[in-house]
Amino acid sequence: MAIKPLPKLYNDKYYRRLKDDTRLQIFFGGASSGKSFFIAQRIVLDTLSGRNTLVLRNVARTLRGSCWNEVIKAINALKPILRDCFNISKSEMLITAMNNGAQILFAGLDDVEKIKSITPANGVLTDIWIEEATETSYDDFKQLEKRLRGESRHPKRITLSFNPVYKEHWIFRQFFGNWQDGASEYHDDGLSILKTTYKDNRFLTDDDRLALENEQDEYYREVYSLGNWGTLGDVIFRNWRSEDLSAFNTDKPLFGLDFGFSSDPAAGVKVHYDRAQKKIYILDELHEKGMTNSQLAESLKPWVGGHYITCDSSEPKSIKELQNLGIRAIGAKKGPDSVMHGIQWLQGHEIIVDVRCQHMKNELQLYQWRKDKDGQSMRVPEDRNNHHIDALRYCLEHESTARYATALNLKGL
Repeated sequence: MAIKPLPKLYNDKYYRRLKDDTRLQIFFGGASSGKSFFIAQRIVLDTLSGRNTLVLRNVARTLRGSCWNEVIKAINALKPILRDCFNISKSEMLITAMNNGAQILFAGLDDVEKIKSITPANGVLTDIWIEEATETSYDDFKQLEKRLRGESRHPKRITLSFNPVYKEHWIFRQFFGNWQDGASEYHDDGLSILKTTYKDNRFLTDDDRLALENEQDEYYREVYSLGNWGTLGDVIFRNWRSEDLSAFNTDKPLFGLDFGFSSDPAAGVKVHYDRAQKKIYILDELHEKGMTNSQLAESLKPWVGGHYITCDSSEPKSIKELQNLGIRAIGAKKGPDSVMHGIQWLQGHEIIVDVRCQHMKNELQLYQWRKDKDGQSMRVPEDRNNHHIDALRYCLEHESTARYATALNLKGL
């Protein structure tokens, strides 16, 4: 089906990318730049012309609230006669163009078996879109490239979209060797890169635009407002790396929990500690907002099982409620300088984070020392970007503090 896109539906910088058939396409930049919605718009039009697209995020459960919604909004923005061309299965997260049978499929990289077996009903995959691509590993990317095989009249494409993080990331090292600071575009035979910011999004509300313009945090302004690759700066933890730990088994998991409700999340971690090798393996994370303690307990039960979970002791009422709901919750034994002690102890270890623990990875990238008015480090941690890190300190407190092991009394729980 030949469709002539209406320019008024697109931001100017994106419109000419509708027909870009470059094999690898990177859309990056600041928050609220409209890049994800544009990619969704393009996918919808491409499906009507016979392209099959696999849409991916690192964790499957994040798809419905992000990529799926963007694609549905893009369909709803079409004229009614075109909207009716799609059969939408919300339960299967599958969208099919009824004029040609082409499909939009959705999957998470945490479901390896589904990724291996997923295939469109007609033809082959022609496109892959990886949203929040900085959450993924280089190995994931290389494996996904192999999925674009088989004959098709359409050129194969893989599209990455993300807000930039730090220049040490594999995406920067792999694809930005010829990128010039201050540029907004790059193109060669097999790679196209487009950088956009909120300034390129004419559909943005005035309030959202003002919030990004007035961002005071230097790092957030550079990365999320201006869309620039960041540097690690004065971060507290540099002793960590990310690996696929999905096959890692432990019979002695440790659990930690930092309470939250509305603006702050309830943040949990599942950890294996190798004392002999001084290695900390972060195997899983819990990240929930707006939950009551009874709802939180329901999430914790299958996750923690019969193991203890060490919680923020400043919430004794919440700990007691979790205990009454069947969770073996105990309070961390905080003491003078316990935060600094925990940080220094963690810095003396190698920390390996599962690739799916994106919230923990984000915090490790952003948790920094506070600065004085002259911009000098005060060697005091900022009280932000630390919810999962606090949970990590709690669950390992019995290891980091010798007196904790003897003082801990588990009787009666």
